[in-house]
Amino acid sequence: MANPITASQNRREQDREIWLNLRQAIATSSGFQSWQQERNVGAELDLDTQVRRYLRETLETLAY
Repeated sequence: MANPITASQNRREQDREIWLNLRQAIATSSGFQSWQQERNVGAELDLDTQVRRYLRETLETLAY
């Protein structure tokens, strides 16, 4: 039987790897780069924050 703590840690590591790959794919997309320029965001926000904000705004727009 697998150790539940180890299984949970493995899942978190997998989730983190997925997020890092997704973040990189989004950050290199033309849509994200246009969004950055339109909002004049850059060095004042870390990449995680920028991508999360971009995703939130994009999903809010799609919800309308």
